[in-house]
Amino acid sequence: MSSPIWHPFTQHGLQEPIPLVTHAEGAALHTADGRRVIDAISSWWVTTHGHRHPRIMAAIAAQAERMDQIIFAGWTHEPAEAVARGLTAIMPPELTRVFFSDSGSTSVEVALKMALGFWVNRGAPRHRILVLEHSYHGDTIGAMSAGARGTFTRQYEPLLFDVGTIPFPEPGAEQRTLDALEAACREHPAAFIVEPLVLGAGGMRFYAPKVLAEMRRICVAHGVLFIADEVMTGWGRTGTLLACEQAGAVPDILCLSKGLTGGSLPLAVTMASEAIYQAHYAADRARMFFHSSSYTANPIACAAAAANLEIWREEPVLERVALLAERQRAALEAIARHPAVRNPRSHGTIAAFELGSGESRYLSDLGPRLLAFFRERDLLLRPLGNTIYVMPPYCIDETDLGRVHAAIAEACDSF
Repeated sequence: MSSPIWHPFTQHGLQEPIPLVTHAEGAALHTADGRRVIDAISSWWVTTHGHRHPRIMAAIAAQAERMDQIIFAGWTHEPAEAVARGLTAIMPPELTRVFFSDSGSTSVEVALKMALGFWVNRGAPRHRILVLEHSYHGDTIGAMSAGARGTFTRQYEPLLFDVGTIPFPEPGAEQRTLDALEAACREHPAAFIVEPLVLGAGGMRFYAPKVLAEMRRICVAHGVLFIADEVMTGWGRTGTLLACEQAGAVPDILCLSKGLTGGSLPLAVTMASEAIYQAHYAADRARMFFHSSSYTANPIACAAAAANLEIWREEPVLERVALLAERQRAALEAIARHPAVRNPRSHGTIAAFELGSGESRYLSDLGPRLLAFFRERDLLLRPLGNTIYVMPPYCIDETDLGRVHAAIAEACDSF
C-alpha cells in the first residue's frame, strides 16, 4: 500500500522514490535501507550547526519535562523571554521588538501587516508594497504576493494582491534597479521587501552589498519602510550573522526563521523598530496588532532557539562558516573550468552555478534527472531546475564535502 502522504514541492505523478529517513546526525541522514546520505542543502536551508546538535537536543528534552505549550496572548514564559533578550543583544540595536510566529512565510506575513498597520495607525494609510524581481518570500498568500509571479504562483493569481516590482540588479545594470526604486518610492509606497544579497528559490541569484546599501538609503530618503527577509540569508549563510551587515544596512523590519532554532524545530520572529511598535501602542484596542497563531512562541521551540543563541555566543560559529566558505570557493573554482558550467558564483557558505544553460529555469527537465543522479550517490542535493547549489551545515567535514563536490563534477560530465 502506498503512503497517503502528499509531499510538498513533489509531483507524485513522476513516481520518484521517497526514501524513509530513520535518524540524522551532524551532516548526514540515515535511511531505512541502511544508507548514509550527506545533507548538502541543510535540509532546505534550515540546519546550521548540524542535525541533533547536543546542546539543542538537551534544551528540547529539558523543556519538554517542564512545559509543552501555552497561549501566548497575554501570557509569557522564560524560553521566549530568553530568546527575545538574546536576539536584541546580537541584532541591530534599532530593532527593539520581537514578534514570534512559526515559519518564514508567516514571519513575512507579519512584516507586511506591521508595515501596513504602521501607516494606518499614523493616520496616513499607504497600501503599496514594493518587491524585488525574482524574489521568493514563502507560500502563504501575502508572502506569495510579495514574491515573483510565475511557476510558484500561477495557479493562485486571483488571490494575490498587486505589488510594484523593482528589476533585479543584474551585474552591470545595477543603476537601472536603483533608478526604478527611486521612482517607485516617490509614489509613497508602504514598504520595500528584499532578500538581502542572495535570492534563494529564485535561482540563487547574488547581488552586491553596495546595491543593498543604496536601496536602503533610497528607502530612508523617501520614508519607505525597509523589510529584510533574512529567513534564508540569516544565521551565517552569507558569511556574517546577517547579510545586511555586509551593507551596513539596518532594516525597519527583519524576518528570521530557519536557523533560528539551529534548524531543529519550526519557529520564526519578526523584529521591528520602536517606531513601528509605538504606532500600534495605545489605550485603543482597535490599534493593537491583529496577528497570532495557536502555537506562537511554543516553549519547546523557544528552548531550542535559546540554545542556538548560546551556541552563537559561546562557540566559534563564524570561524566554522569562514572555513566552509573557503572550501566552497576553492571547489567552485575547479568546477567552474568545466565547459558545461555557467555563471559559477559563491557567497559565504553558498555555492551555485547553472548546468548547460546560462539561465536558471526551475521547471527544466534537467532538475529531476539531477535529483535522481545525486540521490543514487547518497547525496541530498535538490537543484533548482538546472541550477545546482550547495549549502551544507557548518559542521560538514572535508571528506563529506569532497564527496559532494566530486559528485557535482561527475554530473557535469554526465549531463
